[in-house]
Formats: sequence, structure tokens, C-alpha cells
Amino acid sequence: MNMSRPKVLLTNPTAAVGENLLKPVADLVFAPDQKPDTLRAMVGDADVLIVRTKLPDDLFDRPHRLKGVVRHGAGVDLIPMDAATRLGIPVANVPGVNAQTVAEHVLTTMLMLARNTHRLDAQVRAAGWDKARVIADDGMELAGKTVGIVGVGAIGAIVARICVQGFGMKAIGFQRNLARLPGDVRGVTLEELFAQSDFIVLACPLTAETKGLASKARIASMKPTASLINVARGPVVDEAAITAALQARAIRGAALDVFDKQPLAADHPLMKLDNVIITPHQAGLTVEAMERMSEGAAQETLRLLRGEKPVNFVNPEVWERRPVR
Repeated sequence: MNMSRPKVLLTNPTAAVGENLLKPVADLVFAPDQKPDTLRAMVGDADVLIVRTKLPDDLFDRPHRLKGVVRHGAGVDLIPMDAATRLGIPVANVPGVNAQTVAEHVLTTMLMLARNTHRLDAQVRAAGWDKARVIADDGMELAGKTVGIVGVGAIGAIVARICVQGFGMKAIGFQRNLARLPGDVRGVTLEELFAQSDFIVLACPLTAETKGLASKARIASMKPTASLINVARGPVVDEAAITAALQARAIRGAALDVFDKQPLAADHPLMKLDNVIITPHQAGLTVEAMERMSEGAAQETLRLLRGEKPVNFVNPEVWERRPVR
């Protein structure tokens, strides 16, 4: 390794397109695992850190020479942002590049929940053709149903467009500024959204305001025929409440891609239920999305190495007081 070249530390491998952009100008170092102690031990001599996993909260309080941190993706809840901003460390992300990917996952699971596809598949394998066909009688069509979207940003807007234009559904939405909702989404309160929707899609960022947003009371207000789809972050949903509702068959089902603690424990009560689709935080991952995120993260890394402002600057207020290294 050339000691005169900058070093880029990656918490996980990325698609080759981004790594190939960085290799001519920097040495790439990959963490052998994502354990907190491993990342703490490796961050000290990195010039830029590319993040795909949860960082230890105290990572930036250790001696380092970071010119910046780049999130390989959009959600910066994996990064201790308060510490980064306090210490003057620029943070960039790659927003919107996997919005289509996540939206397609939402529609995939929505269709599965509507037609019981996951249950049919399991029943055919376990009990045979005839017993599986009985489940099909409970299927529902999407046409005419209402999708309620919490967080109608890049992902939510695509979901709404496909649902309305593709399936003939009605779309309602909630976000901080209801005036900025797309034209095909009617703004409502959270209480109205949970009570009126046939499918609730959580696509909002995790903040102090959205933590526990899908509360016990709101889940209790859902129609017994309604389903909840979470592609936001685990803590947006009261996990105990959604588990209890699914156990009691108080709602039709759920599709959960994110959880309070990841990976989800093998003995978690959700694992025993057939009315929930469980996926391993992969809604935004496809070959195409990985390539876009890798290239976007590499471009932001190159800007930081050149001493230039990131295009997608998460904490721009730190630029004038960033440490000169």
C-alpha cells in the first residue's frame, strides 16, 4: 500500500463501478467485519469513510484524520450525525438512487399480501395443492383500495403513481408539509391514514418525530383487512404492538424489511407467523441500485479527497470549520 496516497475505508464491499473510480487515486481498505471494535481500530488512518453499516456512536471521538464520511445510500441514521457535526466532519449521502428499487419492493409485497402468495407457496409445499387452494378464497384485488403513504418523498411518490395509475387505487398521504404532496395523493392526518387505508406504507426517515409513529393505538385503529408495509426503519413501528396485532389476526398482515434489532433473532415471535413477510433489510438492493449507490458514493468521496464540497451535503454548516488535514 502506497503511504503517500489517501486511504478510503469501506465498512462493506460495494459494486465494482465505484471502487474502480477510486482505485486510481486512493488505496481502498475493507473492514473484515462490521463489529464496533473492528471499525474503531481501522478508522484512525482513513481519509474518507464509506458507510453501509451502523457505526459505533463513539467512532468519531477516537483519534482520526477523516476528511469526510459518505453514506452508501440515503439514510444517515447509521452515522452518529451529532458527533460528526460537533467535530466538523462533513457527511454526504446518495439520496434517491434506489427509490425505484424500494418502490418495486413495496408493490411486490403489497401484491403478495393481497393474494396470500407467501402463504400459498408455503402451504403447497407443506400440505398439498388442495389445502393451499382454500387460502386463495381470501385473496383481494388492489383496484379501488386505498394506499396510505407516510413520507411521500422519492419512494412514496413512485409508490403512489404505480398504485393510482397502474392499479386504480386511491392514495392518501401524510408528511410534515401536506402542501408538497403529489397531485394524486390526498393529504390526511396520521389518524385518518391508519384508520382509512387498506395498505399502509411507511417510507419516512427515522427521526425523533417518527420513532414509534406506528404506535399501539394507531395499529389498533387499522381495519382488520388492512396490511402494513415498513421500508423505513424498524423503530418507526412499535414492534411489540405490530407483533401482537399479527398474532391476534387483528389485521390482515404485514411486510417488514427493517426491525428494532438487526439481524432479526431466529426465535423472534414474528418468525412463527404466516401473516407477515420478513425480508432482511434488502428493499433497496438490486444489481442496478447497488451500481448507482456505489458510483454516487465514489463521486462524493472523490470530491472530499479533492477538498471540494459534496453535492449531497448532509451537514453543510460544518464546511467552514472542518479540520484541515
